[in-house]
Amino acid sequence: MSGDAAEETAFVRTYALTRGRTRPRHLMGVDTVLDAGPGRPGPGQAEECEEILALCREHRRSVAELAGRLGRPVTAVKILVSDLLDAHALVISVTDAYATSDEDADADADADERPNPHLLAALAAALKRKWPDAVTYAQAG
Repeated sequence: MSGDAAEETAFVRTYALTRGRTRPRHLMGVDTVLDAGPGRPGPGQAEECEEILALCREHRRSVAELAGRLGRPVTAVKILVSDLLDAHALVISVTDAYATSDEDADADADADERPNPHLLAALAAALKRKWPDAVTYAQAG
């Protein structure tokens, strides 16, 4: 198979994998960390969804790590992860925002107790998913 044919086959496979979708429904970055949730993927989900779940059941994984392990484009993995988030088969982990080493804790002992920006972004994304029509105070002001 020539290089062009192989590239076209990979594109068609990715298109079929995401059912033609080009954007995930959930806001997430490549560094978003995911945990296995209580739900199950819906019928007709791609086999990659089972692979994603198996990897996340072992331990938390970032979107970038999942894409690398599956050998799929990050955007395609984000779309599959969105499907799994909708089914509650995956959850966005916010506990990493509080994880620090002993050295970090000692260095930050006198620092301000400001919220972690990653935690705030995860919280904002979850609230937007829950109440997409809500108006924030910043927008109202």
